[in-house]
Amino acid sequence: MTSLYINEPAIQIMTPTDANPGPTQAVPDLQALPLTQLQGVGPALAEKLANIHVHSVLDLLFHLPLRYQDRTRLTPIAALRHGDEVVIEGQIVGSAIVFGKRRSLLCKMQDASGHTSLRFYHFSAAQKNSLASGQRIRCYGEVRRGQSGYEIYHPEYQILQQNTPAPMEKFLTPVYPSTDGLHQNRIRTMMTQAIELLRKSRALPDYLPANLSRKLGFVSLSAALQYLHNPPAEASLQQLEQGRHPAQIRLAFEELLANYLCLQNLRDQLRRQGAPALTPAGHLTKALLHNLPFALTAAQQRVSREILMDIARPIPMLRLLQGDVGSGKTLVAVLAALQAVEHGFQAALMAPTEILAEQHYLNLDQWLQPLGIETGFLSGRIKGKKRAQILQEIATGSAQMIVGTHALFQEEVSFAKLGLMIIDEQHRFGVHQRLALRQKGTSPALYPHQLIMTATPIPRTLTMSTYADLDCSIIDELPPGRSPVNTVIIQDSRRDEVIARIRQACTEGRQAYWVCTLIEESDVLQCQAAEATFAELSTRFTNLKVGLIHGRMKAAEKTAVMEQFKQGRLHLLVATTVIEVGVDVPNASLMIIENPERLGLAQLHQLRGRVGRGPAASHCMLLYHSPLSEVARQRLAILRDSNDGFYIAEQDLAIRGPGEVLGTRQTGLMAFKIADLRRDSHLQDQVRTWAQTIRREQPRLIAPLIRRWLANAEEYGNV
Repeated sequence: MTSLYINEPAIQIMTPTDANPGPTQAVPDLQALPLTQLQGVGPALAEKLANIHVHSVLDLLFHLPLRYQDRTRLTPIAALRHGDEVVIEGQIVGSAIVFGKRRSLLCKMQDASGHTSLRFYHFSAAQKNSLASGQRIRCYGEVRRGQSGYEIYHPEYQILQQNTPAPMEKFLTPVYPSTDGLHQNRIRTMMTQAIELLRKSRALPDYLPANLSRKLGFVSLSAALQYLHNPPAEASLQQLEQGRHPAQIRLAFEELLANYLCLQNLRDQLRRQGAPALTPAGHLTKALLHNLPFALTAAQQRVSREILMDIARPIPMLRLLQGDVGSGKTLVAVLAALQAVEHGFQAALMAPTEILAEQHYLNLDQWLQPLGIETGFLSGRIKGKKRAQILQEIATGSAQMIVGTHALFQEEVSFAKLGLMIIDEQHRFGVHQRLALRQKGTSPALYPHQLIMTATPIPRTLTMSTYADLDCSIIDELPPGRSPVNTVIIQDSRRDEVIARIRQACTEGRQAYWVCTLIEESDVLQCQAAEATFAELSTRFTNLKVGLIHGRMKAAEKTAVMEQFKQGRLHLLVATTVIEVGVDVPNASLMIIENPERLGLAQLHQLRGRVGRGPAASHCMLLYHSPLSEVARQRLAILRDSNDGFYIAEQDLAIRGPGEVLGTRQTGLMAFKIADLRRDSHLQDQVRTWAQTIRREQPRLIAPLIRRWLANAEEYGNV
């Protein structure tokens, strides 16, 4: 048994060779084995572990270290360097309570090479007495510069017996993700038992085909887990912490493979379901295209053909439509909706915000009303008789095209004959919301076709992993007349120059946006910031008409303000980020984004897309507050240098990670335990190739692989 470090509650740490594993009987299924079967794990501790998504012994084994500490070798005190984490050993030569800004216990320690200090701000009388002069001690901690040279604050330590050598650790020490009240020593003790169970029970079968493991040089799953929880002293810390060790790659590969196979299974299930076959008729489509003052781009025509071919088949379409800001996705979606309407079905378009839904409704009503198509609008703010009326129109089918927010999936909404559902900015919705709308099909046997749109381009890495069950269409061409936006970065100390630029643009007959952001996720605070800016700019621009729009205004007020701006009756619109998507005012050629360092790249690109919609040269001014962090500086430079949404999306992924880019913090979306979509992107092509081989040659492996990694696969797939 290794000796105890005293930085945490006194729990003995056992090495893999002398651990008591608790139960000794053969374990048929580690995934089904509750944590309470481990020694020292009661209901309270099991509840803490559940907070970090650890529910079984197998979950515990897959709970990999965040990083490692090297406690396998001693460092001479003379060799200490600032920032190093080290194990040192020596004798205490002085110990005293010192008073400065804070009371602390300061212990002087020396070995044959030199001396250093240990400092404790939180200590007990017993601890002070145990650290008396003459004691031999070994401790671990981070070296810092202190008042008297190098110091180690609050080291983990053990008192050693005089003249008795103490063995060093044989393995790197893992540091695990944790939660309040769950100490590292406790996790390590449980993990030791879990690893011993794994060794003795042989209850973790390997589901990767033998030829795959041979070709890619993979060790077994059991060997990989044992290595990562107990890396030998000679293991490369750098390789482990970068996630590049072969054991980590092997686990990430299996998880990505299970994810891909799951999505392909769900795609197969979808194909076995029924959907209305909406074969092309074309009368309404021709009429709409004839009425438009412009022609479709070649990309819009190509994508539209792909979608119309899909919905003509009697199996549900599940297609992702990507296109940069202003590429014309909505029109392509409307062409699909017309095909549904021609066959007597309804089409629904769901948008994540009220202002975007309103913009969609106004555009669609303008396009569809001349064709004799009734368009309905439903949002949470529509109440009383007006709500009852639109619900009746949806239920009877007199509303053929329905536009709305999340209100569309509420229980009281009943569609007469829903044939096509269009989800705009789908990553802004939770899983259960999209599922609820899908279940409003015409019958249990017929599901509506699904068209999922996003103006936030999704990097190929994420498309291959997270949307592997979707067909993908990309509008990679902007309509003629769209001018690239010139983006500049300006410190807010030059605010007066920015205001002069707005005055010049508006005097020349153009319009401008001023976007207010706040770091707090609070509608109230954002609106207060917008109102304060509106008051200031109204005072500065006495000869211009300034408008205000934010998320807490009533729907009618927002609509009225937007209509005034579109008609040119307002020169400057002060807004929160509610104008991020869907707002189309061709005469607006200047945008100021205040505090852009507080927003992500994708959101900044979306906001910038509100200008450049007309023939005039357009500009976006990023008015930042100094000092900028390195990440913020990097983000703003990327936006300044590129108008390409797909390039920006790739950079956004590199900076923020997949969870933020996709919105995977929403309830119900798959979260990877081990794989990292940025780090492991190089595995994706091999994952897809081997998945196809397994589906073809060894399909019996698919179900157990999915069960091992994806507990909520079926629920996710229903979306």
